[in-house]
Amino acid sequence: MSSTLITGIGSLVSNDPDLGSGPLGLLADAAVVVEQGRIAWVGPAAAAPDATDQVFDAAGRAVIPGFVDSHSHLVFAGDRTAEFNARMSGRAYTAGGIRTTVAATRAATDAELDANVARYVREALRQGTTVIECKSGYGLTVEDEARALRIAARHTDEVTYLGAHVVAPEFADDPAGYVDLVTGPMLDACAPHARWVDVFCERGAFDGEQARAVLRAGAERGLTPRIHANQLTEGPGVQLGVELGAASADHCTHLTDADVAALADAADTTVATLLPGAEFSTRARYPDARRLLDAGATVALSTDCNPGSSFTSSVPFCIAVAVREMGMTPDEALWSATAGGAAALRRTDVGRVSVGARADLVLLDAPSHVHLAYRPGVPLVAAVWAAGVRAV
Repeated sequence: MSSTLITGIGSLVSNDPDLGSGPLGLLADAAVVVEQGRIAWVGPAAAAPDATDQVFDAAGRAVIPGFVDSHSHLVFAGDRTAEFNARMSGRAYTAGGIRTTVAATRAATDAELDANVARYVREALRQGTTVIECKSGYGLTVEDEARALRIAARHTDEVTYLGAHVVAPEFADDPAGYVDLVTGPMLDACAPHARWVDVFCERGAFDGEQARAVLRAGAERGLTPRIHANQLTEGPGVQLGVELGAASADHCTHLTDADVAALADAADTTVATLLPGAEFSTRARYPDARRLLDAGATVALSTDCNPGSSFTSSVPFCIAVAVREMGMTPDEALWSATAGGAAALRRTDVGRVSVGARADLVLLDAPSHVHLAYRPGVPLVAAVWAAGVRAV
């Protein structure tokens, strides 16, 4: 049984308050032992066991858990450069732009789509993401949604059925008929390939009752709900997600006091996943993370990587934006991008560095995790271990 000792860690974020100080469980001068892809020991470097096969010296640099990106849309073709350029020149963002990507995705081959997903997963890994969720939603036919999920499942276990992204163009005059398709034949074809069901509950996409029908149908087929909620306007999405026990309500940009209270009351079940890349790329108002945190909600940070409204795979970028624009401290932002993302995926084996957890570790070329916000845009990820294997 091979083992690896990572020693000389100047600052270790464990996300385990029993191991170190504060919610991040910070340890100075620390070491970690990895065996068979799991964390086998954590503690002071001076007390580290010496019966290991390999030793890696962190040389005083910081180690954090791998990022858990709990919201992305990677199965697509084409890009929307022209749309972005126009938006930066004054045109507002609406849900309708998704249809541009639908046309390109339908025209792409399986090999092209698979290569795109692989590219973006590698890109995210190089930036410290060791777990990534991936949605369908750019096919909007039975065949195209099912193939999107099959392709996504080659790259991650966290696969989400999002047939209800927008109403398919063929059903523009019959949205009820499209909901019937999403909750019927399309669900039948897609459920075997997914863990989650999602819906874009928003003006220009699906209203509250349509979203309820989609999530209930998915739950009846064994898929756990998630929901795109309150991104562009106030609406029913957040409270619907809480009511149906969704693992996460994502975006949460336009919230009423009742929405915030609902998320706080459901902090153990429904995570408020904030996606600052979308606001950055659409020049929209950022979500108020401080308001949610002070109320007691559980908050995650994710990239929302997609070709239309947030074409970034960089969790460090999202951390920097959340600290600068959303009222989060560097500690809160890092926790939300690791342990918070794990909570949004209802995972207890990732997002932390403690005994028994999967050995997903990121070495920063910096003495502290605070540098992720302190030095925005700088490539600080020096090494990544995914399930104990050096991947970067």
